[in-house]
Amino acid sequence: MDLLLLTFILFVIFLLYQWSMTFRFFCKLAFISCWVLFLSATISPWVAVFIGQRVENFKLLCFLIRPLKYIYNITFTVQGSENLNIKQSYVIVCNHQTNFDLLAMAEILPERCVPITKKELLYWGPLGFSGWLCNLVFIDRKKQHQARDILGHLAERIQHEKLRIWVYPEGTRNREDTMLPFKRGAFHLAIKAQVPIVPIVISSYNDFYSFKNKRFDPGNITIQILPKIQTQGLDLQDISGLVESTRRLMQDTFNDISGKIVQRKMRDNECS
Repeated sequence: MDLLLLTFILFVIFLLYQWSMTFRFFCKLAFISCWVLFLSATISPWVAVFIGQRVENFKLLCFLIRPLKYIYNITFTVQGSENLNIKQSYVIVCNHQTNFDLLAMAEILPERCVPITKKELLYWGPLGFSGWLCNLVFIDRKKQHQARDILGHLAERIQHEKLRIWVYPEGTRNREDTMLPFKRGAFHLAIKAQVPIVPIVISSYNDFYSFKNKRFDPGNITIQILPKIQTQGLDLQDISGLVESTRRLMQDTFNDISGKIVQRKMRDNECS
């Protein structure tokens, strides 16, 4: 009886997946979360025992996440990868569209690089534990004074430990084509540590992914890594200009690479 019930449930799930775009959409989203949770729950105990807390653990986690791109048939076009191949520390600023950005990060993550993330993640069971093992930088955005202290300490770590820090300066996910105003934390950090800023722009997902329309198809993502922006010699009075010029540069790049993807897809459709 139990076997028949299980077979029936699986058959219904199969039919819904084939016939319902909405059901298929949420299944794909759920699988990403389940995969990351599975890795956190199964790999973290072994990492804790045999490796311990290290920045390099995040590179391992990203390596294990990368197979998802084959499951979803997502391809990446990476431009400007040489701009990450510099020996010094730097702060990466990247646009943030959805949780899907994790796949793009996993595709290009440089050595000894960890993201700044919200402190709430630390309390998400296995995910929080794996984040702690990876030495992620947890910040409580509601406590600005505490956040400034953490960034001040992080600036010292960047210099002494040769770290690279990944920041989403918009501060939250943004599915629109216009980037949100940038928060200053990443730029304050770069100036404080006197290290360059490396802007990274991920193209729009709109041609294959839409939460509004519940669409999640195979697609191509362009990642443009821009040349480093020097902060040496700058002080905190220069932040406003630095923030605006960087955002303008990234917005122009986003418009350019996203438009090229649409044009390429139109050409492919015409050829087929």
